[in-house]
Amino acid sequence: MIKGNSSLAFTILLLLSLFFASCRSARFLNDEEALVTSVHIQGVDAKLKESAFSYISNEIRPNSRVNFFIYNLYNTKNGAYKTSHIRAVGEPPRLVDSALIDLSSTQIKRFLVAKGYFHAQVNPEIKIVKKRAHINFHVQTGTPYLIGTIERQFADTTLQQTFEKPLALQSKLKEGKKYDASDLLQERENLYSMLRNKGYYDYVRQYMRVLVDTNKVANRADLKIIVDNPTGKNAHTIYTIDSVSIHITNPVDKQLEGSQYTRVKKDKFTYFDETGKFRLRPLTLYTYLNAGDRYSLSRETLSYDRLYELNGFRSVKVQYQKVDSAKLHMAYALTPRPAMGNQVEGEFTLSSGLNGLNVGNTFSHRNIFGGAEQLEVKLRYGVLFDSKIPGSLSQKIFNNDFQIGVNLVIPRLVAPVSIRGIANYGLPKTTISTSLQIFNQDLTYANRYLINTLNYAWYETANKYHSLTPIVVEYRQGKLNEAFAADLIDRGYLLYVRSNNREYFGLGAQYAFTYNASKLNKQESFHYFKGAVDLSGNLLDLVSKVANFKENEVGEKDILGVPYLQYAKTELDFRMYKHFGGSRQLVLRFNSGIAIPYGNNSSLLIFEKSFYGGGMNGIRAWQVRTLGPGNYNRADLDESLRLNFRNLDQLGEIKIEGNIEYRFQILNNFLGAKMKGATFLDFGNIWRLKENVLNPGGEFHFNKFLNQFAIGSGFGLRFDSGYFIIRMDAGLKVKDPQFQGSKQWVIQHLFNQRAFKNEYNATHRPDRYNFIQYNFGIGLPF
Repeated sequence: MIKGNSSLAFTILLLLSLFFASCRSARFLNDEEALVTSVHIQGVDAKLKESAFSYISNEIRPNSRVNFFIYNLYNTKNGAYKTSHIRAVGEPPRLVDSALIDLSSTQIKRFLVAKGYFHAQVNPEIKIVKKRAHINFHVQTGTPYLIGTIERQFADTTLQQTFEKPLALQSKLKEGKKYDASDLLQERENLYSMLRNKGYYDYVRQYMRVLVDTNKVANRADLKIIVDNPTGKNAHTIYTIDSVSIHITNPVDKQLEGSQYTRVKKDKFTYFDETGKFRLRPLTLYTYLNAGDRYSLSRETLSYDRLYELNGFRSVKVQYQKVDSAKLHMAYALTPRPAMGNQVEGEFTLSSGLNGLNVGNTFSHRNIFGGAEQLEVKLRYGVLFDSKIPGSLSQKIFNNDFQIGVNLVIPRLVAPVSIRGIANYGLPKTTISTSLQIFNQDLTYANRYLINTLNYAWYETANKYHSLTPIVVEYRQGKLNEAFAADLIDRGYLLYVRSNNREYFGLGAQYAFTYNASKLNKQESFHYFKGAVDLSGNLLDLVSKVANFKENEVGEKDILGVPYLQYAKTELDFRMYKHFGGSRQLVLRFNSGIAIPYGNNSSLLIFEKSFYGGGMNGIRAWQVRTLGPGNYNRADLDESLRLNFRNLDQLGEIKIEGNIEYRFQILNNFLGAKMKGATFLDFGNIWRLKENVLNPGGEFHFNKFLNQFAIGSGFGLRFDSGYFIIRMDAGLKVKDPQFQGSKQWVIQHLFNQRAFKNEYNATHRPDRYNFIQYNFGIGLPF
């Protein structure tokens, strides 16, 4: 087998070894024991089977092969399981247990009864062969019961009138529908929420009772829903808020002097801050229940959510005290988080001879101005080494990147116009940020990039999110190495020198709309959309017509001696998530964008605003910035330019990209996490708007672009701990547009890689061709 596939062969052999080892592991059991190797439910509708299976005890489900192998590796000796010094690793054998099997049968039956199969029968069958047990739960569901008449009886007629207005139409209980206990639970929950939101503070779910009568008509269940009054009362009480207090406690032992406390007492409101560090006004924006208001559970929950989202409090509590028969005193108790924090991060990058290190530090202050405003200062340094460059380690530095950023996040919209209800679905934020990047690529290119923004972000509804950046001020100074620039001009790359060896000033605005972002980590069917628009230079262009800005030697208008940018950029991301139950989900994604320079710089789009192809969240069979544009082939460059242009020459103004990914679960428990898998197909490319001497064959044509699609396929593993997901994807190149005609289908060379790679390296040195690209990351790709 060729060297390129040796790691794949080793992985397959290892997995096969684990598989066969786990199959033989029953030999460690005693004669009277049997290992559960399969569990099935038969006779249940496919729509209910997965839910019914969840009622089978975990202790009689088959072991995870990997975890079981690990347990056996450390806890067996002399052909038997150890009785002492047992290590808590892996997963102990799951053995046949008749008590647990009977319990599981009972639970499955109860589940089916709750779904309307009142006469369901569950009979377990156990087959044991050579200490291996196969358990089958044979189910006879019988005919399901349908809902007959529905009668609602309220002891308090006021409640009945309240129910009949909004809730009756929303009720899932309908005559002729199959009986389902979950519909009754939903009815009780809807009634509870509605009444608690209308001031009924004392109302509890237990006031609603359901009587089910199956004796009148065969296979029909008549329902009688009764809502009782409180014991000893003729009606339910509506409560109002009589007074409110906010108490901020000091989380440390050190006590402030009395004069340093913050005390406010006015009418029926009391504010007491033991820390002396918070201002009252910003907090009251998110206390949605005040004196004189009718009690509401939803507004209480809204207060909890927004006060927590301020990120300044580690504990938020709301308590009530009855003042008289129909009034409540409401007390907010807030415990602050430590005001300052610091986080250090680091990562290594290893890919195709380029090895690097990224380190970062983030300092944060969570209450810089007393209103839970958050100040963040971020420092990041990255260095990339090229093992192919001769010399010492310092001489192998390919590039280094230093960034510093300061963000001030204000948990409200600081704007001249106030918008009612802006925080009903999420915390609105005003963010003022500035960042500076200093980038150097040895003997090639240096970049200084400064950007300042003012951003407003808010939720219109629970699923509609807006981000408006009315002010984007940018300054960039790019400088090519003098010798390198002169060499490029001699070779005819003047346009590349002009587009990179330049400084510019930008004044623009951005807007983005996102739909259903809150559902991205949920196992359900939904659609996702994000659209973004980025405009720059239009205001300056209008001013230039009045102020007569000076022009430089290439006809660009300058402001303070620096030409300004003028461009329009838009990008769309549409996805469809289809859930098939459990962890099975199909994701279809279409991502496209176009950036058009015009006016003051109509022929040149800056590097930072250009699109690129490849990467762990795009077409995964290619490294980032190594795909396209169009049919562009780096063989057109000589070896020195291929080295110096790396990650700088493959960019474009148009992007079309699509992804198809099917997700599923492999192991329920792998070293404390769920192991999930994914198969995927990625396709697309980037293009230039116009012909460009740097990228021959990279321009977009309607009659060619489909034939210039790159296609990659692959398989991925996701280790889901519940808090975060570690992702590993292996992308395989199927169709590579840098070649022509049938040669684009590089998959045909997968099993004769040596000859293909030797031919490629002869014309593309120092670039290397990899059929498989490995990607490691945190979180899902989309």
